[in-house]
Amino acid sequence: MIKRSILVESKTAISTKNQQLVLKSEIKESTIPIEDIGFLVLDNSEIYLSIPAMNLLIENNTAVIICNTNHLPNGMFLNLNSHHIQQEIFKNQIDATAPLKKQLWQHTIVEKITNQGILLEKITGNKNSLPFLASKVLSGDTTNMEGVAASQYWKSFFEQEFKRERFGDYPNNFLNYGYAILRAATARALSGSGLLNTLGIHHKSKYNAFALADDIMEPFRPIIDEAVYTIMQNFDEQELNTAIKAELLQILTRTVYFKDEKSPLMVALQKTASSLQQCYTGDRKKIKYPKLWT
Repeated sequence: MIKRSILVESKTAISTKNQQLVLKSEIKESTIPIEDIGFLVLDNSEIYLSIPAMNLLIENNTAVIICNTNHLPNGMFLNLNSHHIQQEIFKNQIDATAPLKKQLWQHTIVEKITNQGILLEKITGNKNSLPFLASKVLSGDTTNMEGVAASQYWKSFFEQEFKRERFGDYPNNFLNYGYAILRAATARALSGSGLLNTLGIHHKSKYNAFALADDIMEPFRPIIDEAVYTIMQNFDEQELNTAIKAELLQILTRTVYFKDEKSPLMVALQKTASSLQQCYTGDRKKIKYPKLWT
C-alpha cells in the first residue's frame, strides 16, 4: 500500500483517537488512519503534537519531519526498534569490511552518475560525458568521479548560471527541500529494514545522524532535480510555497522501475534498503537500485 504524505502548515493540534490521527485547526477537524501515513511534515511553530500520537506514528514507521523557520525540513523522528532481529542486523552492519563498503560505494556512485547522465540528456537533448565518467569509478571512488561528474552536470543543467550550494540562491531552495524529503524517505526505509542510519558506508561525519541515508539516497537525487526543473518551467515563484511543497512531496509516489516490476519511489526505497541489508549478510553482492526512467 502506498503511504500518504501529510503536510501541516497551519496552527494545528494533533492527537490520536481509536488509531486515528486527529488534526484540529481553527477552521476544521479531520481524521486519518495512522497506518495510512508514511510521512508527516510539520511546518508551523504553533503545531501541538501529543506524545501518544507521536508514539503511534513512530510505531507505524511514520517519518515525522520538523521544519525550521525557513520552512525547510530540519529533523525527523524514526522508529529505532522496527525489525525483529535488530541486534543481529546492527552487528552485520558494524562488522562490514572496508572492501565491502568501498565496493558498495563504487556501485552507488556509478548509479548516481549514470542517472545524472540520462537526465541531462533528456533535458538538453545532447549527449554528454557522464556515462564515460561512470565507467571510470573505482572502488571507493578514490578518484572522486562523483565530484567531476557533478561539476559537469550542474554546469549544463539549468539555462541560467547556477551554483549548487546548500544555502545558495534559487533554485537551491527547491532542491534543498526536495533532497530533505528524499533523505527522510530513505532514512525511513533503512530504519524499516533494521539498519542503523548513523553508520554510513561512505559518509562518516561524527555530527551526522543519517550518514547511511545520505549514502543510499545519492542515485535517487536526479528524481528531485527533474522535479525542480519541471517546477521552474510551470511556476513563476522563486520562494517555496504550499503548491511547490505539495509538488515535491508527490515525488514519493513517482514510479520507478526494477528489472521485472515497477513501484512507487517510497516502495522502491524499501526494496533498496532490504537489498543493502542482504549485502551486509553476504546474500547479495550489489545494492538493488531501480531505473528512474524507462
